[in-house]
Amino acid sequence: MGKIFDKDIDFTKWYTSIILESELIEYGLVKGTMILKPYGYSIWNNIQKGMDKYLKKVGTENCYFPLMIPYSEFIKESKHVEGFAPELFKISKLGDKVLEDELVIRPTSEIAFCHYFKSVCNSYNDLPIVLNQWCSVFRVEKNTRPFLRNSEFLWQEQHAIFSNEKDAKDFSFRMINIYKDFMNKFLCLPVLMGEKTEYERFAGASKTFTCEALMQDGQALQVGTSHYLSTNFSKNFDIKFQTKNNNFDYVYQTSAGCSSRLIGAMILVHSDNKGLVLPSLIAPYKYIIITNNEKDNKLEKVLSHVKASLGSIIFKHDDREKGIGLKLSEYEVKGVPFQIIIGSKEVENNQITIYKRNTQEKIGYSLNEINFDLFRNLLLQHDEELFKKAEKFLLDSIVKVNNLEEFILAIKNKKIALAYWNGNQEDEKRLKDLTGASSRCISWDHNADYQNSSNQKCFFTNKDNAKLVYFARAY
Repeated sequence: MGKIFDKDIDFTKWYTSIILESELIEYGLVKGTMILKPYGYSIWNNIQKGMDKYLKKVGTENCYFPLMIPYSEFIKESKHVEGFAPELFKISKLGDKVLEDELVIRPTSEIAFCHYFKSVCNSYNDLPIVLNQWCSVFRVEKNTRPFLRNSEFLWQEQHAIFSNEKDAKDFSFRMINIYKDFMNKFLCLPVLMGEKTEYERFAGASKTFTCEALMQDGQALQVGTSHYLSTNFSKNFDIKFQTKNNNFDYVYQTSAGCSSRLIGAMILVHSDNKGLVLPSLIAPYKYIIITNNEKDNKLEKVLSHVKASLGSIIFKHDDREKGIGLKLSEYEVKGVPFQIIIGSKEVENNQITIYKRNTQEKIGYSLNEINFDLFRNLLLQHDEELFKKAEKFLLDSIVKVNNLEEFILAIKNKKIALAYWNGNQEDEKRLKDLTGASSRCISWDHNADYQNSSNQKCFFTNKDNAKLVYFARAY
């Protein structure tokens, strides 16, 4: 193991050193790509398994779509192509043949799903259709950083069609709440939830709902989005269905997704100068049993009792010919929630020592105290402590501002500015150019009914009927 940089000295190097030293990735051959090593892929696999259960609860079926999309199809939705044009990877030749119609390597798959929906949706009896694919997508990024901004990254993208506006809107709301619940429970990640402004809205959507997390350096990170697409795509791709009255109507669409960026968020929210700190539900193993490689009857007795008490909890036993201290350091960097130490002292005294990763405490337990409930409750306590610590940091970082001077000061102090806002896209671009901060979302926590704001003036434009909006610098 090498060195984890001090986050207070160089936050960027700290983040990168954790990713490399904990053996999550190696850099790929192409700029902006990464190789997920077994430990890193195990974390993603646990995220995928957990999220898949949530998706199944709302009737989602998994599928898989081709990687390439004809450019002529991609440009049919003008706002969509305008938003993604700078990020597109294109294929202009197949072998020696120059293509008249270039191919786009999917940056997202609304277009591909539209063609599928058009072919399978005929009647109101076919609706709703809710599909999801786990795949990788490709976007051109000038400044890349593992998990946060990659040329290729892993994600899930859910696409759905409905017979009416209400069902589609309700589903969009339900999906963003599902993401929030998943992030709270699986990643111990508190988030702000709300609607994106027009400036930050997904290209082609009528509304975008978002979960926004706050990193330890005071920058926000969008970690999940749900989009109400209305009939914007279905009209361009002529996706109609026969109604009960034998008329033909356009379907209403939604899409939603979160990505391997969640791993970056988890690192940036929970980790410390010792390395990774992993929530238990996504940790590849929850406990490491550390012993030396000297076998004797007393050790085997303690070891057997510990393993039996762990029951169904996923653990790993490390008895390599390596010093216990070196093993402790290795798994500390990897963020394993708990290490069970059974050295010669523990064997002699019929006990174990548990190292708690998030608080860096060592606690001794006699063998008669050890059982499944103890190990399970320690995991629950670990996750609760992670969430509460991150939640306190998030809430303490929100500052209500009333004017530009207070806004600039809040952003300079690495805070989230909560301000009354009623500006157009040009106004928001000017504010971002001036301060480096962008809107994260219209606050649902502070606007009881975010669609009906009281008569407040915007701090920047002085327009009436402003809504409370979160602003921050963002990745």
